[in-house]
Amino acid sequence: MRRLRPAFSFLRPYVPQVVIASIALIVTASATLSLGQGIRLVIDSGFASGEVALLNQSLSLFVAFIAVLTVGTFIRFYFVSWVGERVSADIRLAVFNHLVHLHPGFFEANAPSEIQSRVTTDTTLLQTVIGSSVSIALRNILMFLGGMVLLVVTNTKLSLIVLASVPFVVMPVVFFGRRVRSLSRANQDRLADVGSHVSESFRHIKIVQAFNHQRADIAEFGRVVDVALAVALQRVWLRAVLVAVVMLLVFGAVATLLWVGGQDVLSGRTSPGDLAAFIFYAFIVAGSVGSISEVWSDLQRAAGATERLVELLESPSEIEDGPIETLPAIKALDLTVKNVGFRYPSRPDQLVLNDLSFQVKPGEMVALVGPSGAGKSTFFDVLQRFYDVDTGGILIGGIDTREFSLHALRSAFGFVPQTSSMFSGTVRDNLTYAQPSASDEQVSRALKLANAKIFVDALPHGLQTMLGEDGVGLSGGQRQRLAIARALITEPAFLLLDEATSALDAESEQSIRKSVEALKGQTTILVIAHRLSTVRQADRILVFAEGELIASGTHAELVKDSELYARFADIQFSS
Repeated sequence: MRRLRPAFSFLRPYVPQVVIASIALIVTASATLSLGQGIRLVIDSGFASGEVALLNQSLSLFVAFIAVLTVGTFIRFYFVSWVGERVSADIRLAVFNHLVHLHPGFFEANAPSEIQSRVTTDTTLLQTVIGSSVSIALRNILMFLGGMVLLVVTNTKLSLIVLASVPFVVMPVVFFGRRVRSLSRANQDRLADVGSHVSESFRHIKIVQAFNHQRADIAEFGRVVDVALAVALQRVWLRAVLVAVVMLLVFGAVATLLWVGGQDVLSGRTSPGDLAAFIFYAFIVAGSVGSISEVWSDLQRAAGATERLVELLESPSEIEDGPIETLPAIKALDLTVKNVGFRYPSRPDQLVLNDLSFQVKPGEMVALVGPSGAGKSTFFDVLQRFYDVDTGGILIGGIDTREFSLHALRSAFGFVPQTSSMFSGTVRDNLTYAQPSASDEQVSRALKLANAKIFVDALPHGLQTMLGEDGVGLSGGQRQRLAIARALITEPAFLLLDEATSALDAESEQSIRKSVEALKGQTTILVIAHRLSTVRQADRILVFAEGELIASGTHAELVKDSELYARFADIQFSS
């Protein structure tokens, strides 16, 4: 229960519903226990008396108990299930809200598909426990306690037999419970592995099929499923043993009660009605213990699921918001990079950026060039504070970027990654991702600048055309042009292009180049590029090598003064 406490904390907003369900639970438990007295009355006052009126009166009271039990059960089931569904939804929202603000590095160490399993499978398990198992457990605890009291009231001698059997029933629950919880956590982890494998294979289905990797994938998936199945079957076996042992002990005690009680009835020491009521309560107690032992296994599984969800909710973000909520109130912002050094947290021994320093003037277009792994894309990451620099600082308008809130800082950038990302939804939804309130005029302007308006207008439903995950149905060039339009729609202070034209054909690239040329002076442009046309149109070119800035200048200057750039230009730009 201690491990489940974080999940139960989500019940606070729904105290009225929990109170109603609790009252209904108490009423139904009381009504069920009252049935034993109804049975006693029917037998001793109804059948034994031989009077029809007493029999009818006894049966009427019995029916009243049943009516109360029926109404109470409906109310309890509805409100408990409602609370379970609501809490499950709240937990999903809380986990998603926390994770969506975490730094990207977190998702390098934690597979998104595994996180998805926690958000879906684990919360569904909690919904079942909170919306059903907990109610069943509480109801059976009340039934057990009430039944024990009524057993003592009905027949003290027989009650001692029941009390003597309780420790033997409780011990297996405690003994097997810890092992079941451990296996439940392992089972959830292995199921997450299954989901991760499915997600990865289907997300890259073209690669799987292009390399005829289906057979190997099937074999690997079979291995993952077998591991998950082995853990699940071990948990099921322990749970079955637990239930069987508990039921054997419980009903063994009931059989003993029947024999002892039968002797008392035959000798006249107790009435048939009292024995029937006692047996009824004995079955209530036995059934309650059996149900609690089953629910205990569910609670152990839920404890494992809660641990996995709490790990996500308590995952710290390494990127903290700054206090400044808005950018400096000037039309054009300069960018200053001062002695920046950076290492990825997952690779602390590798210096990715080393003593990087330069300045970009407002409205300037600067190209970043260099071999793969030189730190160009990493610079874009630290610029947008996906990671924080280890040494030095980056200033916008003279203010360190760490002083801005993440929302304010990132609103200054229009980012186009090398591999464009599209989301499920309409074309317009993807275009207005950063600014849902964008007008038709803004959308049209961005499409024209990105040379995307003609192909978008030609789509079956234009801007309302639905796109699949990752823009399935569009060519790489079309997705890239939409990504550029999405970046331009907010008219950002800085436009960041990370090989943005690499997936375009020559004609589209020419159009984008002209669009970028038109934006010069209106917005500051930083572009990672290898193509001659893009690099030449930059006001200045920065040459990166092994995380350091080794040269700066125009294309003509660098061809003369930088051996690396001259070699790079000769290889990349010769035609």
